[in-house]
Amino acid sequence: MNLKPIDSPELLNLAAAWLAREEDSQWLHPRNAAQAVTPEWLKIAIQRGGDVLRLFTADRDEAPIGVVGLSEVDRNYRTARIWILVGNKSFHARGYATRAASKMLTFAFRELGLHAVNTWIVEGNPSVRIAKRLNFRLIGRQRECHYIEGKVHDRLWFDLLDSEHREI
Repeated sequence: MNLKPIDSPELLNLAAAWLAREEDSQWLHPRNAAQAVTPEWLKIAIQRGGDVLRLFTADRDEAPIGVVGLSEVDRNYRTARIWILVGNKSFHARGYATRAASKMLTFAFRELGLHAVNTWIVEGNPSVRIAKRLNFRLIGRQRECHYIEGKVHDRLWFDLLDSEHREI
């Protein structure tokens, strides 16, 4: 498995298509929910420097199967928020998201010098298991703040310090 920069129009289009799918985007929350995820939007987010996005591949192939991101990267406070999306559903629930997130966390702590990374996950989303496997700690609950198909859900907040990270 590799993490690849999103450095071509083809890769920008692929990542934007995955992030724009309602079945996936309903679990994520872009900073501006009214803003459509487009290749142009992604390019600006990457260039601005507050977001680090990578595509990830399967073990024996260089074709991307998903996207992992660090958002709200703050070099002063040494923090960021991580999120992940398996775009190619034939690779869903096979451990790729866990491994890609682990590699991105290693990058965040070693290369970017971050001290803490957080994430939130909608309650009931199986991704909670990924956070636990990666040693994230539950730090709180944001109640009834996330709507999916007209139903309200809580967000579970997790964080991980650099000293707690062990790459998988």
